Amino acid sequence: MDEVREKLLSMSEAASEAGMPLAWFEELYSTADRDGDWIPWSDGRPNPLVVEWIVGQQDFGRALVVGCGLGEDAAFLDQRGWDVTAFDLSPTAIEWAKEMFSESKVNWLSADLLDLPEEWNSSFDLVLEVHILQAIPESVRMQASPKLAPLVREGGNLVCIGRYQADEEAVEGPPWPLSKTFIESVGKGLSLESLEIHSLPDDEPDVSRFRAVWRG
Repeated sequence: MDEVREKLLSMSEAASEAGMPLAWFEELYSTADRDGDWIPWSDGRPNPLVVEWIVGQQDFGRALVVGCGLGEDAAFLDQRGWDVTAFDLSPTAIEWAKEMFSESKVNWLSADLLDLPEEWNSSFDLVLEVHILQAIPESVRMQASPKLAPLVREGGNLVCIGRYQADEEAVEGPPWPLSKTFIESVGKGLSLESLEIHSLPDDEPDVSRFRAVWRG
């Protein structure tokens, strides 16, 4: 894992210096060559904070998974009866996800959160973002985060999950833990239903995670 972490940081720094701060995602998925051990945020299972929330829902509908990576969360939603569209900036990640979940009905797409189709606005009963905002530099994050809430239709939910910044100590990312103030700003225009702080079994003692849920 230390080797993966060093490689990830090197790619991220090089991409930022080249003026393309998100290019390292495609580079990482491409160089991984279908070896999941090189994708530190993927373990072949849906995020447990996603599972816990979804299992508690009785309604279904149209879902959008933002920055789906290798597709575990998208495939889980599909299994639960949702009509799922999942996109990622990395074409390689999308092709990999298609191979892993070839029997799913997920609509897999390569797309950029900063430039989404206009017709997606107010179109989804669930917009799910897991570990994406925390993985991009602040300059891009501030452009990306306002793109999420407009995607939610009236009565729908925006759900965001990531690392929580419990103090003011600077962190060398990615990932960059997110502050309470920033998290609350993501759902501007929606009603914040809950902001919960969790620790997962495999997390280091100083790692906290949040799950924020808004209603349209």
